[in-house]
Amino acid sequence: MSTRTILTWPDARLNLVCEPVSEITDDIQVLAADMLETMYDAPGRGLAAPQVGAMLRIFVMDATWKEGTADPMVCINPKITLHSETISTGPEGCLSIPGVEAEVSRPESVHMVWTDLSGTMREADLTGFSALCAQHELDHLDGIVTLDRVDATQRADILATYKGQS
Repeated sequence: MSTRTILTWPDARLNLVCEPVSEITDDIQVLAADMLETMYDAPGRGLAAPQVGAMLRIFVMDATWKEGTADPMVCINPKITLHSETISTGPEGCLSIPGVEAEVSRPESVHMVWTDLSGTMREADLTGFSALCAQHELDHLDGIVTLDRVDATQRADILATYKGQS
């Protein structure tokens, strides 16, 4: 396992739709392990493959490790099949746009299906931060970054802050 470089916006790869994973190979196993190590090292709670330059539909997340309870997930070809009608708006950060937060509106809960590293189909009802994290990482697989989820005024404010960190 090793950490990988996290791409930062405006790298064009962050705006590409990723290809499905067709087979869980040794390379996919290594990618997932490296992504988890990179996520924890960052330190983040989620990381999608395109953020490390791999244009595949895989993300990792661990919504609770910062509170002391590690629960890593590797989600291959994830899909949200249901979402609540209740929407929450709150701060969202992104490892690919470091140092800034955006106020993003998302469904409070989702039902997600995915394949794990053993090839087993999984499904779960995710709520709260887990739901937000999964939606954020799934956005990355579809070429969507946080900046695409905010209005023009908030985007301009974020970019002014982000550019100020260079």
